Amino acid sequence: MINQLRIVVSGATGRMGRTLAGLIAAAPDLRLVGGIDRAGARGEAEPGNPAPPLAQPGAAAELLAMADALLDFSAPVFTAELLRREARALAGRALVVGTTGLDEEVLSLLRSAAERSPVVVSANFSVGVNLLLGLVSEAAKRLPPDRYDVEILEAHHRHKADAPSGTALALGRAIAEARSAALDRLRRDGRSGRTGVRPAGEVGFHAIRGGDVVGEHRVLFLGPRERLELAHQAEDRALFAEGALVAARWAARRPPGWYGMRDVLGL
Repeated sequence: MINQLRIVVSGATGRMGRTLAGLIAAAPDLRLVGGIDRAGARGEAEPGNPAPPLAQPGAAAELLAMADALLDFSAPVFTAELLRREARALAGRALVVGTTGLDEEVLSLLRSAAERSPVVVSANFSVGVNLLLGLVSEAAKRLPPDRYDVEILEAHHRHKADAPSGTALALGRAIAEARSAALDRLRRDGRSGRTGVRPAGEVGFHAIRGGDVVGEHRVLFLGPRERLELAHQAEDRALFAEGALVAARWAARRPPGWYGMRDVLGL
């Protein structure tokens, strides 16, 4: 008999939550024991499987007691509420967090959780994007900021709530760190009106929202007489869900601590 990894999904009725439920149902080594979502949310059954039980933060301890791992793809305010109200029930369980737009309050709660649980936090669980982060970092080290300007373009579906995307910001941080700088000092979100001469070292961000775009990211290094473009395009959000499940399997075998997807992939 296969020893199954028991999973609870936070944000269970959202796009990613439903995608995760379908993949978990199809994986012989995984079992969905339930979901956590806002009051009034309703789970959907996968073909051949009953709808998983749903709970709300503050009333999920019994559900979490049956789980080995929690996958969170919700919203920052919901993630914070869950971490505060279910801290004891989450202790010792692997936490995989793909919610984007996390502020310092949520990150602080996650760092506290990492003292008791293995915590994997990533803006993007795609293998390709995590390889892109390394390529962008290497390019930023080798292309001096006084000669090569950097612009980051990203596109997502009309329902995405935050901008720039978490992946775009992760790319920006990789560039800033490679150039020994803080992203907050370099970041420029869009441009309008008379902006003047572009400062050397600035990292521009541009967000497109519309239709059902799964996710596109492009990093431009614009230099004298040449341009380097590094890009990634996601074709299906199952890509991210599959990566999150890889992270859950990996984290369930790790000690408490703070990890990223590059740790999971050994990059």
